[in-house]
Amino acid sequence: MSAQAPEEGRLTGIAILRRGLALSPAIKEGLGLTLVLAILSTIGGSVIPIVIKQTVDSGLGKGNGTELSDVAGYLFAALGIIVVSGLLAYWMRVRLFVASERGLAQLRVDAFRHVHDLSMLTQNAERRGVLVSRVTSDIDQVSQFLQFTGIMMVVSLGQIVVATAIMAWFSWQLTIVVWVCFLPLAISLKYFAERLSRAYDIVRGTVGEMLAVIAEPVVGASVVRAYAIERRTQERVDAGIGRNLDANVRAQKLVAVTFASAGVAGGLANAAVIAFGVAIGLSGQLSMGTVIAFAFLVGLFVGPVQMATQVLTDAQNAIASWRRVIELLDTPADVVDPGAAGTTLPGGVLGARFEGVTFAYPGGPDVLKDIDVEIAPRQRVAIVGETGSGKTTFAKLLTRLMDPTVGVVRLGDTDISQVSFDDLRRHVLMVPQEGFLFDATLRDNLLYGKKDAAETELLEVFDRLGLADWYASLPRGLDSQVGQRGESLSAGERQLVALVRSALADPEFIVLDEATSAVDPQTELRATRALDRLLEGRSSVTIAHRLSTAENADRVLVFDAGRLVEDGTHAELVRLGGVYARLHASWVAQASLATHQPVVDPV
Repeated sequence: MSAQAPEEGRLTGIAILRRGLALSPAIKEGLGLTLVLAILSTIGGSVIPIVIKQTVDSGLGKGNGTELSDVAGYLFAALGIIVVSGLLAYWMRVRLFVASERGLAQLRVDAFRHVHDLSMLTQNAERRGVLVSRVTSDIDQVSQFLQFTGIMMVVSLGQIVVATAIMAWFSWQLTIVVWVCFLPLAISLKYFAERLSRAYDIVRGTVGEMLAVIAEPVVGASVVRAYAIERRTQERVDAGIGRNLDANVRAQKLVAVTFASAGVAGGLANAAVIAFGVAIGLSGQLSMGTVIAFAFLVGLFVGPVQMATQVLTDAQNAIASWRRVIELLDTPADVVDPGAAGTTLPGGVLGARFEGVTFAYPGGPDVLKDIDVEIAPRQRVAIVGETGSGKTTFAKLLTRLMDPTVGVVRLGDTDISQVSFDDLRRHVLMVPQEGFLFDATLRDNLLYGKKDAAETELLEVFDRLGLADWYASLPRGLDSQVGQRGESLSAGERQLVALVRSALADPEFIVLDEATSAVDPQTELRATRALDRLLEGRSSVTIAHRLSTAENADRVLVFDAGRLVEDGTHAELVRLGGVYARLHASWVAQASLATHQPVVDPV
């Protein structure tokens, strides 16, 4: 999704508005009454010219000593109408704010949920800052349009209609003069709207890119400092901000043209009204009060027209933002949740089966090829292979973070693509290489495993996994703050929290991407002990990065260049002398160098 929106299949502004309102039905609730209130609230501004005309024509303009009592009725009537108009404007804005915020809150929720419905493949193809901007700043732009600019458009149109009606009542000749002055601008607005629409598509795209290049070094600040790449990082940030600046400048130049054109049209209209009004007045066909009132009415006319140019600008900005949100929602969720219509997995510990599974990324070669393998219930399986051999892809297919290009993945006898996400996650859990922790307390992070777990249950899990001594070392226990991304804890401690959270979820099948982060021996011992207890009695698949993991598994699957090339126990595969034997020899050599001691092959 580039900054420049593609022309082919590009929805028009009207189509975007229709789709946007359809996606946020709460905005349309009571919209008719809100628009009526908006139009009625414009009447107050149109009363003053009428009062001026009646006051002047009743005698003030003739110099015959008009008394205040002669025009008091007009003044009180005008005051009453202005007060009522103000109350109607207040009522209208409250209704608009509530409806628009309710509708856009639902749109924001739907967009956020859709991001999580997208496959990991689709998410990884889009920069995080761009996705975040679509759920946040793009919807904020739509909100600003609906709550301010959109209603100003209705108010401006209402003022133009009311002012035109009063003008026509006073003098149809001068009304034609005013409209002739504004006609060229009205005709050119369609051209400016198209240009502004494309300009603001680019602006909104650069906002997402700018957020992405700013967010990356904020999250990776330690890496930036460690490698002393502050200047290079600043150059990337400056370039992103610069592209956004350039896009905004180009768009604002078009805005300046439209606004200046409205000012020119307004100046011409004022001059023409005075010239033609005096000429008609001298012939006795127009009163002095009418000419003066007309001058005020032109002001009411010019203001909304100038506002209309700003409305046009903000509307194109909002439509560009709405288009980006709609594009996100229209991005197909290639891993589709069957929902309530899905199949329910049977109870008990499940095995898994890959039947003729092949997977390839779009436009790329096969990452996994013709995988046929069955994992028995309660079996501990280790997955090994060199980088890029397909290990992680195998794990993601097993947990349905992605779907195979060809073939079927089953849990028990059930095709997992037919199982609802809620039911699948209750049975199968993936523990990633680095357990992500949220900026909250330890308790809050653990409750992601089981949201209704009581404190006694949390403490019991620590004890069951052999982590009670580590928990006792925490100064505030469950109320300990883990920090952003768990940075208040060490890498090893974050792994321990991830294991406790997994135990609380209590799945029958665990897929584990074994962490490679270097940890101190005591924490490694704790993690190993906790993991053994967690996997006890469950089916498990572990992407092995350590010698001991493969050695202790019931079975080892060896991947090479996307194919399952070896399948057996550790001892069998070492004796086979193939791919696994070479990997095992490399592990042994690395362990020997690390300890400076000879390592005896346990086989």
